[in-house]
Amino acid sequence: MSKSIRLSDHFSYSKLLRFTLPSICMMVFTSIYGVVDGLFVSNFAGKTPFAAINLVMPFIMILGGMGFMIGTGGTALVSKLLGEGKKDEAQQTFSMMVLFTLLLGLVLSAVGCHHARRLLVCWARLTP
Repeated sequence: MSKSIRLSDHFSYSKLLRFTLPSICMMVFTSIYGVVDGLFVSNFAGKTPFAAINLVMPFIMILGGMGFMIGTGGTALVSKLLGEGKKDEAQQTFSMMVLFTLLLGLVLSAVGCHHARRLLVCWARLTP
């Protein structure tokens, strides 16, 4: 028997946890992945590859944050439209979200490839 959560009901900590637990688990596992990856690289590959991963990690986190932002916001919009019974508009919104993500990925990849050497030189000058 599954209980549904209604926002009009009294909101307790357990209900809040049921809403936020999937996002919390996702962020915890993403963080654990970064730590375990760092441990394996530093122990088996050495200092230089570990430093390279730490140099690139902020860019990866920014891209991941953008992906989480688009996914979370788009899902909320699609859910709202489906709840209002606007199935066609929800499908269009979802398609737009996927297309926007693909285009953003292509644009950021092109900019990153074109300016990679310049970005790394600037980044190396900024880090102590």
